[in-house]
Amino acid sequence: EVQLVESGGGLVQTGGSLRLSCAASGFTFDDYAIGWFRQAPGKEREGVSCIDRRHMRAGYADSVKGRFTVSSDTAKNTVYLQMNSLKPEDTAVYYCAAGQGCLYYDYWGRGTQVTVSS
Repeated sequence: EVQLVESGGGLVQTGGSLRLSCAASGFTFDDYAIGWFRQAPGKEREGVSCIDRRHMRAGYADSVKGRFTVSSDTAKNTVYLQMNSLKPEDTAVYYCAAGQGCLYYDYWGRGTQVTVSS
């Protein structure tokens, strides 16, 4: 069974940090890019970051560049999203997804809530 399980969300003050984890199972981890997305209430889902280990590249939305860092631990089949200098506008449910080349996503997690208080 394919599973993507996010964890690490929570409540943090403006300027604080959180590290999200995305634990993958049920598929060949190295064959897939892992993307991070977020959705705030009343807003459309937004792509935040993606890591494509096969092509040795990672990308970020302009809104998080310089503050968020994506990384992976192949031995643990886990991708991380380190979020620093958090802002209230970062408040959202964060999802990870596995797909092809950071373009098309086949599998999705259920999300983890991140709330940044002002």
